[in-house]
Amino acid sequence: MALTNSQYETIMKLYEARQTNSRHLLEERTAYVMKHIPGYNEVRNEIASVSVRQGKQLLLGNKDAIEDLKTELARLRRKQDALLTDASLPTDYLAPVYECPACKDTGYIDGRKCHCFLQAQIDLLYEQSGIRKMLENENFSTLSYEYYQGEDLTRFKNTVLTCRNFINNFNSDYHNLFFYGTVGTGKSFLSGCIAKELIESGHSVIYFSATGLFDTLSKYKFDYRNSDDLRSSYGDLFESDLLIIDDLGTEFTNNLIASELFSLINDRHLRKKATIISTNLSLEDFRNRYSDRIFSRITSNYEICKITGPDIRMYKKRLQNRK
Repeated sequence: MALTNSQYETIMKLYEARQTNSRHLLEERTAYVMKHIPGYNEVRNEIASVSVRQGKQLLLGNKDAIEDLKTELARLRRKQDALLTDASLPTDYLAPVYECPACKDTGYIDGRKCHCFLQAQIDLLYEQSGIRKMLENENFSTLSYEYYQGEDLTRFKNTVLTCRNFINNFNSDYHNLFFYGTVGTGKSFLSGCIAKELIESGHSVIYFSATGLFDTLSKYKFDYRNSDDLRSSYGDLFESDLLIIDDLGTEFTNNLIASELFSLINDRHLRKKATIISTNLSLEDFRNRYSDRIFSRITSNYEICKITGPDIRMYKKRLQNRK
């Protein structure tokens, strides 16, 4: 996936900070050696002089200049190593220090993203998703069918299969999901399962409760100062690979909210950016609460998944109270 400009800049600032720290550390070590190890600076200057002298010999056609230079530099570096060792310092004390030696803190190896860049990308995506803590417990590794029976179990299994297909085909098939049904039946849980899998594969995921989403939209619309963080969050709503809107219907709804929701889901649809919406409302209540055009966008462009069953959160709470 392609990072947004702001996301890429955030990661590159991390590498700039690493390079600055490395440079400062090397400067401090060099200053220490020059001050406390007699003779080291003289050897350093001799290395520079030898390099210049042999370079001139090479220009004059001396074919042995390169080999002579290698031999002399090796001798002088052994002398440097001895001086460092005598001062109880490692021989690589004045070598650059990198957090990632593989890419030397540039983030790239031969034009490809280093493993450390990919990890920084995942860490950033987790941070920006807003659901790092939630996904520690809500993921496919903790999925269970034990709370469902009969038709409820069939629906849940079918929805899980839909979620796995959504993940497996994410890069090749633009798709949206709409989870609806009774309270506490696993709608948010399945959204989290999808989010974790996609973040781990390097996709940007933004999670909002419905209340938090419309609070952000309202702040952006009416706060004309628009801080950098707010502008970035607003832009990510439209550019992230996946947007999750959880518990739609719990927010205070009016014509402005409905209009903002339509603009958001319509814009993401035009950009072919995936969206997952979950709600406790029935389809009829959803249609009545919002508008026909929103309902039409949902039913036309989203796969509708109904999830029913017991309130798992309440069930777990009752079990805890019995202990």
